Amino acid sequence: MMTFGNYTQVYENQKNDVHPPFYYLILRFAMFFTKGHFSKWGGIVLNIIIYIFITIFMYLILKKLLKEDEDLNKKSMILAFISSITLSSISNVIYIRMYALLTLNILITTYLHIKLAENENIKLRYLIGIGIVVLLGILTHYYYLFYLFMLYLVFLIKYIKAKKLKSLIYYTSTIIISGIISLIIFPYSIYHIFFGYRGKGVISNLESINKILKSLLPNIHNLNYYAFNNLMFIILFIIVVLFIYNKIYKNKVDISKENKEILKIIGIPSIFFFLMTAISSPWKVLRYIVPVCSLIFVLMIYYLYKLFQASLNKKASNLLISILLGMILLSPFIFKLKPELLYENRGEIVQKLDKELNLPTIYFFNSKCSKFLEDILLFSKIDESYIAKNINYTEDNIKEILKEKDISKGIIIFISDLENSNNIIQIVMNSIGLKEFKLLDKLNSSNVYYLK
Repeated sequence: MMTFGNYTQVYENQKNDVHPPFYYLILRFAMFFTKGHFSKWGGIVLNIIIYIFITIFMYLILKKLLKEDEDLNKKSMILAFISSITLSSISNVIYIRMYALLTLNILITTYLHIKLAENENIKLRYLIGIGIVVLLGILTHYYYLFYLFMLYLVFLIKYIKAKKLKSLIYYTSTIIISGIISLIIFPYSIYHIFFGYRGKGVISNLESINKILKSLLPNIHNLNYYAFNNLMFIILFIIVVLFIYNKIYKNKVDISKENKEILKIIGIPSIFFFLMTAISSPWKVLRYIVPVCSLIFVLMIYYLYKLFQASLNKKASNLLISILLGMILLSPFIFKLKPELLYENRGEIVQKLDKELNLPTIYFFNSKCSKFLEDILLFSKIDESYIAKNINYTEDNIKEILKEKDISKGIIIFISDLENSNNIIQIVMNSIGLKEFKLLDKLNSSNVYYLK
């Protein structure tokens, strides 16, 4: 039976981690339905439910953008559905972390801000809604603050230009109160953001121009491959060609004033979030940018649709955009594209080390490479293992670690990134008289070697 203490432990775990606790509290509840045994399906079903709501809010946002079009509901529904089955969305569902919930937080925040902008006078119900979602967003992932910060700036400028000081005070107060409540609930956020190793890593990345440039290219690749099913550059090329064509022939791209404001509310925070997470994230993987992939996807498709309408008649525009969306849907099947499955190719090495080579194992762990812990969790069935965390790699230390161990069939060593693998291997072999070594596999942030 699940008790309150189980939830308390989740809070304690996240206090010692680098992420806030909201998603993991929900996940802990979802795991109740797996009846006392581990199953991936609790997390995946939770993410599927979250994605149902993501699709609904994307539909509501698209209805605002396409409100002047015929077949408004049908077009909004189709585009919302397609945005929820791209490779990025599928990856988001099957990756049991907080990124699906963060995506939902961002979409609800965006929709409520669109509703707020539609009204001349500020509405209390939208402020309450924004306050609740901001609170939950901060308690889901700290990267939410990137999106919220830029969205706040958009509305700050909007209210200052319109000389709506009262609305600005109400709106700002809502954001501040939500932030204060989040700190009351989870005060460890301050340490995580400013003093934790992840927070320091973010600040370090932002200080280096070289790191910034190196970070953008792999994340642009991820955006292309996963959010657009490898067709983003084709779409960008068509957009550039049509833009030049319409400029030459002075064709007006008909985007209403209201829609331009919606595009600012969606586009500016999404691009800022993409840039900031791409630059500051410790690893260049999809999950950090995935919360805005669907928004960037619909923005580009919407703008392309408007360019088609400026260049062609309505029937041709609908036909061409339909063909393009069809290509996006079929692209994974034609080109054998896959969602991001971080551990899909780990079965063989796990089986090998569990059964065939269940030998004394040393993990040479550099604490600056904490992702190493994700690698070793896969090998929990190894009978005898030792984590050599930040030790001086001397022959005496290795002999002490392996004292009275049966090394007649050899040993296994994991060496995390940031360490000199050749140097460590040589020291280990010299210390216990082994002659050969073989690289068994390269994991996310470590290499596995068999020494005999």
